[in-house]
Amino acid sequence: MFKTVLVLRTANLLRLLSLAFLLSTTSALARPDLKPLGKNIADKGSACYQFESHLFTSADGKRRYKVWIGIPKKTLPAAGYPVLYMLDGNAAMARLSEPMLLRMSKGSLPVLVAVGYDTDLPFDVIARSYDYTPPGAERINEPRMRGRKGGGSHQFRQLLLEKIVPYVEERAPSDPQKRAIWGHSFGGLFVLDSFYNTAWFHDYFAAAPSLSWGRQRIVALAKESDPAHLQHKSLYLMEGDGVTEQRKGFASDLKDEESQLNQILEQKGVDLHLSRYPGQTHGQIFPSSLTDTLRIMSNTAQ
Repeated sequence: MFKTVLVLRTANLLRLLSLAFLLSTTSALARPDLKPLGKNIADKGSACYQFESHLFTSADGKRRYKVWIGIPKKTLPAAGYPVLYMLDGNAAMARLSEPMLLRMSKGSLPVLVAVGYDTDLPFDVIARSYDYTPPGAERINEPRMRGRKGGGSHQFRQLLLEKIVPYVEERAPSDPQKRAIWGHSFGGLFVLDSFYNTAWFHDYFAAAPSLSWGRQRIVALAKESDPAHLQHKSLYLMEGDGVTEQRKGFASDLKDEESQLNQILEQKGVDLHLSRYPGQTHGQIFPSSLTDTLRIMSNTAQ
């Protein structure tokens, strides 16, 4: 009897230790790298772009944004420049390199607008949690928010369209048919929410959007969206294989969520482009999708 109890207790202990390890590993994988950033391409200078930066403040005065603008050192096209707005601008700027820009220069260089925060970190997790998530799920206990406030996408979009965009347009007029926005994770949520709610951009790149956030709030918004507002623009949905994250300990219904969203959008006549990143984790899709978006915007080969 004593041996049986001991074996059972040992087995239970091992299960608890395994669960603790799994949870700690999952938590670590879910957290972005928050080490301070060094100098980026704007600080180092580029043969292809002239960079400048400007600070903006949210309407409630609680968030400060740092926006980098990269203007091609090429003659302004008659129709205006292509332009790409990149969310999580601090981390996006850290991914830009001179060899990458030189490859892009073989095509049509877009104006680059990195919308970040006034910090030396790659992400401001508190600010982006509020700015990038749509309203309507405030009462849901969303574990990924870790107590942070969400639901501010409408206010952030207003700042983007009414303050940041005019500032950029004054310096580098854009081609209405070649305006784009890219975002990853919560940023991908904001891109989808913007696709439903604004026509200023022509191309919307949603990379690994957190579709399950807020009990699939972004999928519900797709159902509610007016088909007429989704025409004459394109949506690029850039996702993993729906398997890799599960292998690393994440319980995900990504395939079902994505299939449901795709079906809704296709029924509404959306010009939808799907890209897969097999074997890549949620975080790894950040640089891969950004590189592909830059390639598409500059019309250059891989």
